[in-house]
Amino acid sequence: MPDTIAPAVRDRLALALDTDDLVDALRTARDLEPWFGVAKVGLELFSATGPEVVTAFVERGWKVFLDLKLHDIPTTVNKAARVLGALGASYLTLHAHGGVAMLRAGVDGLITGADQAGLEAPEAIAVTVLTSDEGAPPHILGKRVATALEGGCAGIVCSASDVREAKQLAPRLFAVVPGIRLAGTARDDHARSATPDEAIFAGADLLVVGRAVTAASDRLAAAAAVASAVQSAS
Repeated sequence: MPDTIAPAVRDRLALALDTDDLVDALRTARDLEPWFGVAKVGLELFSATGPEVVTAFVERGWKVFLDLKLHDIPTTVNKAARVLGALGASYLTLHAHGGVAMLRAGVDGLITGADQAGLEAPEAIAVTVLTSDEGAPPHILGKRVATALEGGCAGIVCSASDVREAKQLAPRLFAVVPGIRLAGTARDDHARSATPDEAIFAGADLLVVGRAVTAASDRLAAAAAVASAVQSAS
């Protein structure tokens, strides 16, 4: 195991903070900061704390992956994304199922909100097929990658098993892969999980890691193992 983790490796690892307690999230992030450079804030934590959670992490030097999977009519998504764009997050997820017009509205909102706040716009990331969805038809991935591309998104969320196909269809898109598990650990509700090195070899740019580390009996050792696998595979 490497003694140190390169900053570039930390920036490829997003820590999923699946809690409704900001203090708990900050403590967890502080403990695991040597291995993770991105804080993934999902619906649970954002619903409990609101915009404060983004500010709290940005002020502590973290990149924030705001995983809200916006999916509504274009006007609503545009207005919500404009508000979120002013918070200082680095990434925001929109659901590709919403279609090209909705994604374009979200991207425009992000740019406008960040610009009005004097910030660099976060990257819009389109969710393609959830890693819990074992029954998605094979054609759905290609359709949603095309939608993400046409909608102006910078990247996509997909399973490790879908990355190669997605990159062949749209090489410029940034690939975010959740459902990361260490070998021999439970998959939980991620039917299409992968080990860190499998995801990197497939072409993933950012790995989202949650329970594989946060629910481990030794969280520090699990975090070090994930980061080491990414560093060795990179």
